[in-house]
Amino acid sequence: MNENVVKKANNADHLKKADQQYYFHPTTPLKLQQQSGPGLIIKEGQGINVTDVQEDVYIDGVSSLWNVNIGYGRQEMAEAAKQQILNLSYSSSFFNNSNDKVIQLSEKLAELTPGDLNVSFFTSGGSESNETAFKMVRHYWKLKGNPERTKIIALDLSYHGVTMGATSATGVREFDSMITSSAPGFLHAKPYLTDCEKGDTSHLDYETSIRGIVEKEGPETIAAVILEPVQGVGGINIPPEGYLKAVRELCDEHGIFMITDEVICGFGRTGKMFGVDNWEIVPDVMTVAKGITSGYMQLGAVLLKTDLRDELAEMSEDVFFHGFTYSGHPTACAVALKNLEIIEKEDLVGNAKRMGAELHKGLKYLEEKHKVTAKARTIGLLGAIELFADRENENGFDPSLHAAQQVVEECLNRNLLLRPLAFGGINAVALAPPLIVNKKDIETIIERLSEAIKAFENKAF
Repeated sequence: MNENVVKKANNADHLKKADQQYYFHPTTPLKLQQQSGPGLIIKEGQGINVTDVQEDVYIDGVSSLWNVNIGYGRQEMAEAAKQQILNLSYSSSFFNNSNDKVIQLSEKLAELTPGDLNVSFFTSGGSESNETAFKMVRHYWKLKGNPERTKIIALDLSYHGVTMGATSATGVREFDSMITSSAPGFLHAKPYLTDCEKGDTSHLDYETSIRGIVEKEGPETIAAVILEPVQGVGGINIPPEGYLKAVRELCDEHGIFMITDEVICGFGRTGKMFGVDNWEIVPDVMTVAKGITSGYMQLGAVLLKTDLRDELAEMSEDVFFHGFTYSGHPTACAVALKNLEIIEKEDLVGNAKRMGAELHKGLKYLEEKHKVTAKARTIGLLGAIELFADRENENGFDPSLHAAQQVVEECLNRNLLLRPLAFGGINAVALAPPLIVNKKDIETIIERLSEAIKAFENKAF
């Protein structure tokens, strides 16, 4: 056996054992990790591909965690981080201090965001951003003389993170069920009841709509509504036309803040700079992370309207007692600035829209070719296809079969990384490749996914 092959095998074996012994994985079946070790150990990334320690190359069809928008291995990103580290690696923004990069990034975000979402508060990621948004709006109502306005309405099948408040807002019950106590004041509405949100009280689901909950609880107790423009983890659920507008009008009617969670949708993923741009809606508060740096550095932000910041400033002379050690981290901000420069310079938002159309055609082709596939949906480079035992009657597979997981494993065997979604009774395969993909890349992804679905069909029937 070649000496290099032996070294690689020994290194991989050592890493696997060390992983089992020393690394506690996030969002992973712990028993599986202890019994079998990590599924993949990635060591390199370039473009849309990643390479494991066995030198196997995979197409990353989900941008890792929906976040590597500009692809892997960008030299200019490394240079931006290096130069900033040499200039000023870290600087605190506490106690009214600042740094040049956080100011420049704040100004850039104000240029990109819709409406007058011109003010940025920085965090280290999506969970922190949503947690901050909840604290901000509750703090506002307290200063306003309405301390009873604390309740946050989120949607079923929503995902907003894993900190205490973010978990409590999350509508995927599996995340909530692991904790022994939820944060108070979080309510969940059934999504996409457009007629109800417009005021149709005769609808059978009216009481579980956002409007129904507002009326039941009393608008004077509601601080905010939070929703994803497109639900990600919950199934790549795209709202019907008119829904976001109806929610915006409902919030305006009752003076409720509208928060949109753009952690997945933001920075080009949906074929627009932000998800809400698809429906020309401007929220009061927007949370972002992931694509703001394309995963090259940890960073998130809360973007709020100028008048909200001005009111908070006017009403309070005390310290705003909230912040993170890495709020406004200059290196992270420098990386974000370079990332946004690349997105604009290479028209990756436009490419997401164009290649999203190719992805949609590909998924529709899979619907025609395979008997278990249906409900293909895309918006930009964010898409999914569902699996059914009987698609004519929309009868799903027995949950114990883990259909989506099986298809994703078959994709893995074909060097394609995708993600199973099996919440809320669905079995879906999610796709969200880097925004740099071309038509040939999409064709390869669809071809390998088709082979994987065929292999699953052969086992299932």
